[in-house]
Amino acid sequence: MTQSAFHAKRIIQLALPVLVAQVTQTMMGFIDTMMAGRVSATDMAAVAIGTSLWLPAILFVNGLLLTFTPMISHQFGAGHIDKIRPLAYQGVYIAIIGAIGVMLFLDSASFILDHMALEPALYQVTEKYIHGILWGAPAFLIYQVLRSCSEGISYTMPAMIIGFVGLAVNIPANYIFIYGKFGMPAMGGAGCGVATSLVFWAMCLAMFIYMQWHPKFKAIRLPDVFQRPQWRTIVQMSKLGMPVAMALFFEVSLFSIIALLLAPLGANVVASHQIALNFSSIVFMVPLSIGIAVSIRVGYYLGRNEPAQSASVSKIGLLLGFSLASVTALLTVLLRKDIALLYNTNPQVVSLASGLMFMAALYQLSDSVQVISAGALRGYKDTRSAFYITLLAYWGIGMPLGYILAYTEWLTPKLGAYGFWGGLIAGLTSAALLYAWRLRVVQRRIRQGNLIEL
Repeated sequence: MTQSAFHAKRIIQLALPVLVAQVTQTMMGFIDTMMAGRVSATDMAAVAIGTSLWLPAILFVNGLLLTFTPMISHQFGAGHIDKIRPLAYQGVYIAIIGAIGVMLFLDSASFILDHMALEPALYQVTEKYIHGILWGAPAFLIYQVLRSCSEGISYTMPAMIIGFVGLAVNIPANYIFIYGKFGMPAMGGAGCGVATSLVFWAMCLAMFIYMQWHPKFKAIRLPDVFQRPQWRTIVQMSKLGMPVAMALFFEVSLFSIIALLLAPLGANVVASHQIALNFSSIVFMVPLSIGIAVSIRVGYYLGRNEPAQSASVSKIGLLLGFSLASVTALLTVLLRKDIALLYNTNPQVVSLASGLMFMAALYQLSDSVQVISAGALRGYKDTRSAFYITLLAYWGIGMPLGYILAYTEWLTPKLGAYGFWGGLIAGLTSAALLYAWRLRVVQRRIRQGNLIEL
């Protein structure tokens, strides 16, 4: 077996369980959107707007934790197993502190809703959805820390198994709270928030039990040796993760702000945007999983002081991701109308969503390059560049151009939702080019002997 084939095999072995885990997690959003859409377009739009508020907040904190996986994989590659448990404990403390902040933000989200031109029914369902989902924030973030421990030691299977646990809880929970079964009131779209909170707690508990049971985690089980908060370590880890958190926030908030800006155009437009965005998120899990696998392997080889192997892993990962993105883009174009019908049967919603998914197919190629390059850079501990790249690409290029195309006639007649998606294509393509350039710069510096200490 050639070296390239070996790297490709290891990336796929790591990425496949991650892909299944990510798809099952994203499928929960698909199920929420679809089941809420069966109630009404208003309920679907409420889930979309509520998600636009809670998702950037919780993913910002999750961004602080994303550097844990390559940090742990580095220690694993170097054979320093004893250093993993202390890192994990401090990660849990960061997760708890971050969860408190997220819950306080969501509890006051009505202040934001008050300043949006929402229909009264849409406002009420959105507010209830947010108040239901905020209770799941601690479980979501602690689960991410536990998952990082597992993936950092190159054991990605648990995340896949726990993903199915979440999916198994999500469907009946939605059924109960959306439609009012087993004595519960029918909450419509707001019921998705309560159901999602229950899912997060089920996944967190399941992961904790799995780590207690499986022998692979014997040396890093959290309860075995208690660790107090080490504030210097927490601050250092937060500083390392902050650029990633900001980059993730810039990316997610770009999509979220678009949903909020589209709200005045009516529930049908927001619902169409949500359909295209939700399906795109499912497809995005393919390159994202490869990016996570590349990050793990890059950190592992740097721990072994083998930077040439890290560079090879990055190259193979990019080739795999781009090839698979070409296939998913083609399938999206061919099946876009059928996919839209899975979410909603309203002809106006289906027509607009089909058009938006055609545009979503266009950016899948550049999206694969940017997410895999970003994963490789996290493995190299180059996190600061992500802040500048996403700020420029998404908010310096994507959002301004999208707004101009959507609401002005400076360049074209007003394009509405299509204009914002044109901005997304420009922003993601810019990010892909910048990330790829930065990866080459980092690799060249390491070849010259400037090895980054993790």
